[in-house]
Amino acid sequence: MNSRRTRTVAVLLAVSALLVLAAVGGAVPGLLSVGPIGETTEADRADEPTTEETVGYVEGYWYDDELDVDERDGAVVEDDELEAVVYRSMARVEEIRGLTFEDDVPVEVISREEFEADNDDLFADVEGDERIQLNVNAEALFAVDRETDATEEQEAMYGGTVGGYYEPGTNQVVLVSDSAETPELDEVILGHELLHALQDQQFDLSSYDRETVDQDNAKNGLIEGDAVWVETAYEQRCSEEWDCLEPDDDAGDPPDVNWVLYTSIFQPYSDGPDYVDHLREQDEDWTAVDAAYDDPPASTSEVIRPGEDREPAEIDVEDRSNESWSQLEVGGEPATETYGEAGMVAMFAGDAHDSNEPSVIGPDAFFESDLGGYDYDQPYTDGWSGDELVTYVADDAETDDPAAAADRAGYVWETEWSSSEDAEQFLAGYEQQLELQDAEPVDDRQDTYAIDEAYSGAYYVDHDDETVTIVNAPSVEELAAIDDGAAPEGEDTIEVDDAPELEADDGAETGDGGDEDDSIPGFGAPAAVAATAIAVAVAIMARVRSSR
Repeated sequence: MNSRRTRTVAVLLAVSALLVLAAVGGAVPGLLSVGPIGETTEADRADEPTTEETVGYVEGYWYDDELDVDERDGAVVEDDELEAVVYRSMARVEEIRGLTFEDDVPVEVISREEFEADNDDLFADVEGDERIQLNVNAEALFAVDRETDATEEQEAMYGGTVGGYYEPGTNQVVLVSDSAETPELDEVILGHELLHALQDQQFDLSSYDRETVDQDNAKNGLIEGDAVWVETAYEQRCSEEWDCLEPDDDAGDPPDVNWVLYTSIFQPYSDGPDYVDHLREQDEDWTAVDAAYDDPPASTSEVIRPGEDREPAEIDVEDRSNESWSQLEVGGEPATETYGEAGMVAMFAGDAHDSNEPSVIGPDAFFESDLGGYDYDQPYTDGWSGDELVTYVADDAETDDPAAAADRAGYVWETEWSSSEDAEQFLAGYEQQLELQDAEPVDDRQDTYAIDEAYSGAYYVDHDDETVTIVNAPSVEELAAIDDGAAPEGEDTIEVDDAPELEADDGAETGDGGDEDDSIPGFGAPAAVAATAIAVAVAIMARVRSSR
């Protein structure tokens, strides 16, 4: 995405990733140890409650009221019944979160056919220079090769999987049902989306800077961490004391997910609830969480390690290209991106989902043992201080054809680290990543590599104390055309001591009966991982929708 275009928070999780994990035995770490969730009792209730001032009460409905629809098999709600369900759900969100709604929230339940018809052109405006940048950025993460279009990969990730969304521009929640003739309402999903409406009314979610992937993920660490925390508490109350509407469970076929792209945006949903827990522990209520909306996380590093303030380093990559190459511009500004610590972990760990593929960060290190998510706190990347990736195109590139332009594109990716040792550790991981792609050192060139296959091209890696710079070009000769001085003649200068071994699964694990177990490490089953991917895919759709 164009890093200079302000992104607003938008269509958010429809199917909570953590809820899906809970369904296969997972949990939000620490969530249930904080204390009672919701304190309103009959004795506490105001004699004359009001929607604006009474927590747990909305337009005549208390959070624990019984409705006629509760006794019904299935979760089909008629039009004249929807208002009561929505008001009670709003009251339940208030009861958990301790805030009141200021305005009504329109809610619509539509079939998947209606959704797909209305949103068929969701990615249609991602064209031209922006599409070139998306392709180059994804290639830099080793997520999308030159034969694959990054935008199409994003489309495939959300596909027919959206369960619902909140749209700030209209303050509306839309729930998407797989049942075409009799749409069913999932109350837990409704609660999640209503929480986003509550956040927007109380904290103005559109006010945040979201110019980079790292900024986007950092803000979502608070926003989605809050929403997933509340959603999981909502689901718990449904299983223990509330009657809730739940549609028939139909997981369907798992989607084909680009795991590197997916992992690069999943971090807020994995680490966000722990970040919210950290804030709640300061005063055992929501005071610190509410205050955090005035001072949200500045980087994914702050969400990965709650309590650790790490202001990103200011990086401005100097343009040292010659007359045959230039920085790509999107919207009149250089096409830059910052992936942050979470994005770099995704680059090293994306293939951990595939037991047949080795990865720099393997499944044992990446999948958390309690099924609570992923572990983004990794030695290769925990010294991150900042990064900026700038896309370059050759003057002879056919920029009106993004696929063809990718063959005549390159990048300079400058990264900053907390110490020279941290920079060396990142180098150890990056050199392993190149090795996984069958990169070969180029004779008589310092720290220069060439790849002939999927991620074809030349790579130059420069280490200068706390800075690591990666330059990519279609050929070795063009490295210096993109960044003057890259790939100089001479012997390699980079030496990385004690680099960890590559982590790879030796093959499918076997159960007690000796049969092959097709489960993905760290999760109960492939369907569970796919369902988690379905949830976060909605965030991809959100980013595109909100930028229109």
